[in-house]
Amino acid sequence: MDLNDSTQTMNDHEKEVNDWIRFGLRLGVSAALHPLEYSKVLIQLGYEPISPRPGTSLLGKPIMFLPNIFEYAGYIRRMDGFFGMYRGLTPKLVGSIVGMICSEKVANELGLPAEKNDESLSELSVDSKWQEGSVSDEELYLQFKTALKRDVVLSVSGLIVSHPFHVISVRMMAQFIGKESVYRSIFGSIKEIFRTEGISGFFSGLVPKMLCDVACLVLTSSTVYMVSKYLVKDKISRTYCAGGTQFIFASILYPLQVVSTCMVVTGSRLMAGRPPVMPEYAGWRDCWNDLQTRGELKRGSSVFWRYVGSSNLNRRPGNSMVPLPALSKYN
Repeated sequence: MDLNDSTQTMNDHEKEVNDWIRFGLRLGVSAALHPLEYSKVLIQLGYEPISPRPGTSLLGKPIMFLPNIFEYAGYIRRMDGFFGMYRGLTPKLVGSIVGMICSEKVANELGLPAEKNDESLSELSVDSKWQEGSVSDEELYLQFKTALKRDVVLSVSGLIVSHPFHVISVRMMAQFIGKESVYRSIFGSIKEIFRTEGISGFFSGLVPKMLCDVACLVLTSSTVYMVSKYLVKDKISRTYCAGGTQFIFASILYPLQVVSTCMVVTGSRLMAGRPPVMPEYAGWRDCWNDLQTRGELKRGSSVFWRYVGSSNLNRRPGNSMVPLPALSKYN
């Protein structure tokens, strides 16, 4: 092995180590913020255990405010304790690790290895040579297309592999609504889902989740590519453009997240997934139509400012569908 090959091997090893370090940091942040995600999942399911309080809008109009996501997390802690706020964390982390490893293997098998350079369009950045004008538009477009193709493969394969763990995680959190203990461990949850729903149960809510993630990826990457090519040249501006564009498309596609969360739970043995708490949906489009009719496709989209919409004025806290006496203890 010559010096160049040895140097390349060391660089590849260093890059792999750095990638795992960054992935570990993301897992740590995800674990630290899990109580907020836990709260968001329950809100997406329509569970509102805390009574709204009166207030005024920015225009001075009387309005009823719901607790923000931090108050919601505090309520979970009061009910289940500190460790109760981390229910569903283990399968979520396991799913992230499995998805990351398997998606990389799939991409490599399809001939889509990671870029050697530190900056790539897959990370929503443009090569420095672009700014210097030393690379043709055709080469830049090919780089963009290759990176986007790899990102789509990573996203789709990672979602498919990790989704069963996502289902287990969401259902563990949804147990808070009915105070059940059906889903206690990963293996016990796998046995429960397979026994009651079969293989299809592990992929409940996959279609809307995949549509949301893939559409957001494609729209964001394409928009940043076009903006960077024709409007923005400096690196800092491109970075802000990428973040802002991703936020906009994620907000537009957010209803698909709500539908996916509901579809993960519906049909299960949990109180949160059965009438009268949740209707029996024939499919994710049926769920979309129902939530759209009731004006609840955006529930959970706001972190700080949450208020009671007109479709919720006649509903009791702790129940988003119809009166449910069994949940009165949470009021």
